[in-house]
Amino acid sequence: MRSENTPFVGGPLDGRVLPVLVGMTGQPPKTYVVPEPHDDGRPPTRHVYRRTPARVSRLGLPSGWKYEYDPTAAPPTGPKWPWRKN
Repeated sequence: MRSENTPFVGGPLDGRVLPVLVGMTGQPPKTYVVPEPHDDGRPPTRHVYRRTPARVSRLGLPSGWKYEYDPTAAPPTGPKWPWRKN
């Protein structure tokens, strides 16, 4: 599988550039969830990052991606089908 070095902005991964696997279209996933384990047996804290364009060309097309920290977001629950009411 192919990966792409993607910068992270904000949150616990601020300033890091990590290799992220890309899909068949060459784009990384829309959300990136980072679990942070606890030593006292509590469930891990999940930090959610959302994909945003890193640079936008003169034509308005993104040329590269970055992940921005979203502290209020919940991790993705699965695909959003058109016939679901969520």
